[in-house]
Amino acid sequence: MPEVAIVVHGGAGRVPGTAERAGRMRAGAAAGVEAGHAVLAAGGSALDAVEAAVATLEDDPEFNAGRGAALTEDGGVELDAAVMEGTDRRAGSVACVGGVRNPVRAARAVLQDARHVLLVGEAARSFAADAGVELCEDEWLVTASQREALAAGASGWAEGTVGAVARDLEGRLAAATSTGGTMGQRRGRVGDSPLIGAGTWADDRSVAISCTGDGEAIIRVAMAHEVDALVRHAGHSLEQAGAQALAALERVGGHGGLIAVSATGEVTARFSSPSMTRGWRVGEGPVHTEAGGA
Repeated sequence: MPEVAIVVHGGAGRVPGTAERAGRMRAGAAAGVEAGHAVLAAGGSALDAVEAAVATLEDDPEFNAGRGAALTEDGGVELDAAVMEGTDRRAGSVACVGGVRNPVRAARAVLQDARHVLLVGEAARSFAADAGVELCEDEWLVTASQREALAAGASGWAEGTVGAVARDLEGRLAAATSTGGTMGQRRGRVGDSPLIGAGTWADDRSVAISCTGDGEAIIRVAMAHEVDALVRHAGHSLEQAGAQALAALERVGGHGGLIAVSATGEVTARFSSPSMTRGWRVGEGPVHTEAGGA
């Protein structure tokens, strides 16, 4: 019987400014791992596990996803998320959506509906409402720290995108990613997280991946699919594939990170940024977390 595995990330970026902040981020990553592992240990699917893990991280205001998301240039919130399962490559995602507590659950609803892969904006929120996904006021998503950051002139890449990958007792793989985007972004900007093959990917034959970092650069190198291609077609180990994908990201001027789990149960959490919050648990082993650099 395959050994279950789950890996989460809380975004690639700068080293946390204080030990207290690093501790809070590690605690958040541990909570995400535990939420996903509980699903797997009970015999649940990899898809259910990554949804549970990412929803937990979205509710944690330490991260740039759901509550605590980065703000648009006019102080608003536009959220992106995606989920993908590896058996049939079914996927669902939402982009530029507001008023949804957990965008990953809206993305899961798109996957379950199966008519489309990506819905955006107000139409995505309306679809989520019809699907029974919990809504909220946009103000609930906005934190004081993010308002202060925008007011201070912060702009560009905002750390804290979240993601999860999992392997279940049946050997099935899944991935999920969620983000608030970049600080001070234009309304309507969409990064890599909700784009299948860029920020999110899963295939039971090879690997499940969730990416984080410089979204525009990740899109340009199709980083999640690049890892899959290197594993599935070139026969690379997961570590080799991750290293090469990050090297491709650096060649176009970007940096970031990724988490992945392979069909054989290999797991990795690699990054070229100064740090990446990450956590993992394999089988009945302990929960491991890190929030600093390599």
